[in-house]
Amino acid sequence: MGHRESAGLLLYRGGLTTSIRIEVLLAHPGGPYWADRNEGAWTIPKGGVDRGETLLEAAIREFREETGFHSEAPYLTLGSVIQRSGKTVYAWAFEGDCDPAAACSNLTSTEWPPRSGRLIEIPEIDRVSFFAIDDARRVINAAQMTLLDRLLEKLGT
Repeated sequence: MGHRESAGLLLYRGGLTTSIRIEVLLAHPGGPYWADRNEGAWTIPKGGVDRGETLLEAAIREFREETGFHSEAPYLTLGSVIQRSGKTVYAWAFEGDCDPAAACSNLTSTEWPPRSGRLIEIPEIDRVSFFAIDDARRVINAAQMTLLDRLLEKLGT
């Protein structure tokens, strides 16, 4: 497993069991590069796969590291998508709820400004938020839009 693959979870709430429409939890990347970007910047919480880990184990771990929240089975497979960067993202969905304001992400180092040789510490994710599906389509990484469609298919809505 290289850095060309990542795995993540899409938390959803609402839908068939309640009267509210389905909402999904998306994450906004941390750091100065993403600070003013909104449309196309949001993503499912995801990350790289460690040696000896299954894709689903990686997805569960990354979700916890990037949001501070736990996930719960059952996990619905949403398959994979290939982002413009060439990275393959494997995704699962699960039903749950959380308080986005309580999210807490791990830190990572990044070079900033680019090619400066200076490293700064940034949160991998600076915030998470629930979006109705139509709003999610507007802000999510374009390649991941397919995951929203697959979720709706699985839920039969």
